[in-house]
Amino acid sequence: MGKTIIISNRLPVSIQKKEDGLSYTPSAGGLATGLGSIYKSGDNVWLGWPGLYVTNDSEKEEIALNLKNENMAPVFLTKEEIERFYEGFSNTTLWPLFHYFPSYTSFDEGYWETYKLVNQIFCEETLKYANNDDIIWIHDYQLLLLPNMIREKLPNASIGFFQHIPFPSFEIFRNLPWRKELLEGMLGSDLIGFHTYDDVRHFLSSVNRLVGLDNKMGELRVEERICMVDSFPMGIDYSKFDNAARSENTIKEIASYDEFLGDTKTIVSIDRLDYSKGIPDRLLAFDLFLENYPEYKGQVTLLMIVVPSRDQVELYRQLKVEIDELVGRINGKHGKIDWTPIRYFYRSFPFTSLSAMYRLSDIALVTPLRDGMNLVCKEFIASKIDQTGVLILSEMAGAAKELSDALIINPNNLPEMADAIHKALTMSEEEQIRRMDELQSVVKRYDIHNWVQLFMRSLDVVKEKQHEMSVKQLSNHSKFELIEDYKKAEKKNTFS
Repeated sequence: MGKTIIISNRLPVSIQKKEDGLSYTPSAGGLATGLGSIYKSGDNVWLGWPGLYVTNDSEKEEIALNLKNENMAPVFLTKEEIERFYEGFSNTTLWPLFHYFPSYTSFDEGYWETYKLVNQIFCEETLKYANNDDIIWIHDYQLLLLPNMIREKLPNASIGFFQHIPFPSFEIFRNLPWRKELLEGMLGSDLIGFHTYDDVRHFLSSVNRLVGLDNKMGELRVEERICMVDSFPMGIDYSKFDNAARSENTIKEIASYDEFLGDTKTIVSIDRLDYSKGIPDRLLAFDLFLENYPEYKGQVTLLMIVVPSRDQVELYRQLKVEIDELVGRINGKHGKIDWTPIRYFYRSFPFTSLSAMYRLSDIALVTPLRDGMNLVCKEFIASKIDQTGVLILSEMAGAAKELSDALIINPNNLPEMADAIHKALTMSEEEQIRRMDELQSVVKRYDIHNWVQLFMRSLDVVKEKQHEMSVKQLSNHSKFELIEDYKKAEKKNTFS
């Protein structure tokens, strides 16, 4: 068995240019944590863009050498390639369409050409490290064409692909001019994973209608090869959040927040700036809650964190303005001298601060309009070490399929969301503990490490099936047929 190669758009490290040289900051994300046990061992390697533009050859060599020591390899891209591939096709074509926002989708032929080019660059870089006996695990929507590109060069490699965002229904997906090419790119994989069964179903429906392949229990025959499609709900590093919630640093942070928030119930809301997260609707629902249940004025505070993201893009800039104006209007409408309804922060926070916010909050309001999984809700659950607290969760988040003991709401139904806030605030401690115990059991059992192991085991099973199928085909070839094939062959091997 060969090595394992992880491929994603970005490496699990942030590289920045400073006056005294380059600085390297490891990612604290769940994916990097889960895959750490794989890519950091032996000759395994993680390939991806290092996160900055580099034109100087000596600087490229320095970065490559430093990353090699961490079992990583850079895929260098120009500024124009990133703008057209990542900011262009990936985030103005695939991202909005896959999140069911077709009106925000751009169909630009130039972006598509760059998307193909960058996927080919990733393929060429991969081939510098990969062999036919290697395992190659490709991640997410930026690299949909890559599996088949690698398959054409390494037909016997074990190739897995996982999509971290939703896969849309056929009626949405068919809008893409390059729909068939994208599906054929993904079908170069041996195993294709999504967060939910709905995503699997949508993908298989599109494959059937556009490529003409039927499936049997998620199994496709792609030429003479089996390709399996299945759901693998992604988890978090449960122990990391559980331990952080118990740490002295977090307890100190909680004390400072208690002083800041006063004697009120706290609702926490944490998202990066994106239209798929449903932040304006969430604010309107909180406004409606205060109107319908005025007795809670002065008794409840919404602690809302919005992490900056792409705010130089006009659509995101407009969203930021809308959020700012809504917060100001709601605070002005309901606020008092000694109480501000919404404590709003447009910035990122260190991990310890987030841990403190999760632990001290009575309610987590997680209401995306569409989300592949959403790990914020799982982080909140893992941080509730006293098992009190209530999760209000959008049915449009992939996590809702697992976390049925949350209060599940439709994020487009503002009265339902407002009533859910009231229900959470009036829920008995006994019921809170019962629900949280069930939620923690699920999140703890199916953590990020379980997710990695399950995907890798499933990839092994697919390869075993492929091997059994090829052996069966050979055994069914009769002795007579083998002799006849040999006689017809133009070139015959001779053995001395």
